[in-house]
Formats: sequence, structure tokens, C-alpha cells
Amino acid sequence: MADDAVPHADVLNSTAQGQLKSIIDRVERLEVEKTEIMEQMKEVYAEAKGNGFDVKILKKVVRIRKQDRAKRQEEDAIFDLYMSAIGEI
Repeated sequence: MADDAVPHADVLNSTAQGQLKSIIDRVERLEVEKTEIMEQMKEVYAEAKGNGFDVKILKKVVRIRKQDRAKRQEEDAIFDLYMSAIGEI
């Protein structure tokens, strides 16, 4: 076995090793929580669809609401200008 295949536990002191383990554990827990949240969101969208709402539009509304209002208004104005310029509105 090559020397580089030997575990290098001695590279980090015990405090650093503990911190690293803690960080990895936290990230792994967050990944599990993220998966659970994504499943819950999927269920909410399925419920909305079952109630006759357009899921694609709902997702667009959620995305737009995350934006700063002034930035969104500026983008909308530019979008309208471009659409008007090509005769679409």
C-alpha cells in the first residue's frame, strides 16, 4: 500500500477533527431536512393543482415575490419596452 493511502488523522489536531466531524454531521442533517422540505413543497403544489391552480404560474409568483420590488418593476418596464419594440404588445 502506498504511503498516500495511509489515513492522515495526525494532520489535524483533535479540536480540528471534532470541528470537521461536527460540520459534516450538520451538513448531513441539513441535507435530510432539505429533502423533507422539498417533499412538503411538492405536496403543497400537488394540493394547489388539485384545487385548480396552475402550478407553473404559482412557482413563477413565488420566484417573482423573492425579487426586490424596484428591481422587478425595472425589469418589467424593460421587458415591456422590448416586447413593444418587436410588435408583440
